[in-house]
Amino acid sequence: MDWSIQEIARLTGTTSRTLRHYDAIGLLPPTSIAANGYRCYDEAALVRLQRIMLLKELGLSLTTIAEVLDRRDDPVEALSQHLVSLGRERDRLDRQLAAVTATITRLKAGEPLMAEEMFDGFDHRQHEEEVTRRWGADAYRRGDQWWSRQSPEEKREWKARVGSLSEDWIAAAEDGARPESDRCQELAERHIEWLRAVPGTPANDPEGNLAGYVRGLGQMYVDDPRFGANYGGAVGAELVRDALDRWLEAHGL
Repeated sequence: MDWSIQEIARLTGTTSRTLRHYDAIGLLPPTSIAANGYRCYDEAALVRLQRIMLLKELGLSLTTIAEVLDRRDDPVEALSQHLVSLGRERDRLDRQLAAVTATITRLKAGEPLMAEEMFDGFDHRQHEEEVTRRWGADAYRRGDQWWSRQSPEEKREWKARVGSLSEDWIAAAEDGARPESDRCQELAERHIEWLRAVPGTPANDPEGNLAGYVRGLGQMYVDDPRFGANYGGAVGAELVRDALDRWLEAHGL
């Protein structure tokens, strides 16, 4: 079954102009063009458009989205990874809904507000206890201050950078890349640069134990499924860990 550009625009809540733009930049070409000049899209194109919209929600640019889509062969596996991200976001929104609902209920009943429940799910601070336990209260404080000072655009760019790195690791794992390969060593260097950019971490501290910190993170990716999911699961997490180890060894660390 094929759908016209007008039908796709209506189904997705986007515009024909946007879809024509996607065609012009090679992001989403129509499957065929009818005799009357109308663009038509098949099921594969709909799957690709769904992924485009998902990746846009994650903050990736159209250029980065094109790179991500063009290196993926299995749409089911790719969508499964998006599903993991959507599940995390759904959990966060569910907690926000519960927090706001509880506030409304207490206000209507004239009951005192519970500060502990009002802000659940609203930011990244759910990791405070874990970060503090692993790397100390100062590490959390400095990282939190740095993140809070970022503008909305800077936060979007940072998330896009992290998302792109994760996608590249997942693609490398799916392609069977070896930790010592040029591809994975370039990714490892990007990963180290990313870690070095976060204030409050040993990687950001010239006097810090970069090697110990990075090796500890690499093992944590493997041991903790929450973090391993960012790299496609156990196989991807092991690739990241091993590639980071090789990078450290190559640099005498």
